[in-house]
Amino acid sequence: MRRHIYRACGFLFVGLGAIGAFLPIMPTVPFLLLAVYFFARSSPELEQKILDHPTWGPQVRDWRERRAISRRAKTMAIGAMATGAVVTWYTLGAPWYYISIAILVIAGTWIATRNE
Repeated sequence: MRRHIYRACGFLFVGLGAIGAFLPIMPTVPFLLLAVYFFARSSPELEQKILDHPTWGPQVRDWRERRAISRRAKTMAIGAMATGAVVTWYTLGAPWYYISIAILVIAGTWIATRNE
């Protein structure tokens, strides 16, 4: 039973990561890290599939092995979140804009302070 719950959580986080790949305000790799965590406990084949992915696999492996995020990935993530905040400002305005800024400040600070 637990294995099925872990697998469902893994798919949930892969879905959120896929959404994050297209929405600038949401990160992708943290969701994939969670997906790999859950797949490691439920389906090693799915875990390996993420680790072997040509785009996201190297970033997930870097985090797993060295707890590191590359400078390029940091810049891209913070830039995408900033773009999302600007788009939110132009399209939705207040108070939604403040939520985007809060996400940018909290997540951006966390990303910027991770080891390289």
